[in-house]
Amino acid sequence: ARRRWLDPPATTATAPPDFGRFARAVWRLVARIPPGRVATYGQLAAMLGRARHARLVGRALAGCPSELPWHRVVNAAGRISTRARVASMLTQRIRLEHEGVRVRRGRVTLRRYRWRGDGEERPR
Repeated sequence: ARRRWLDPPATTATAPPDFGRFARAVWRLVARIPPGRVATYGQLAAMLGRARHARLVGRALAGCPSELPWHRVVNAAGRISTRARVASMLTQRIRLEHEGVRVRRGRVTLRRYRWRGDGEERPR
């Protein structure tokens, strides 16, 4: 069964009680990141009032709908985070490069490509 866009992910014993609501908020925020821009897990957590909860953002994205632009989220160093499935790391790199984001040695220059959430549309 394919998950609908705003259906909450399954919760686990280690997830906070409001994880479904938080995950949907993460998904809505990630959907706003324009092509050619990236955001970090920690940046998204802070924008949602949960500073220092970058891993919770990662958990929300692990269960996100496939049409969400999850590939626009990188770690604090601008790197594509390692995953159990190497293919998804390659997919993320290909999608970013297709949008004009330069990825070198698995890293994006945040100074150039970071989305600030202020409506900017194109990379500098």
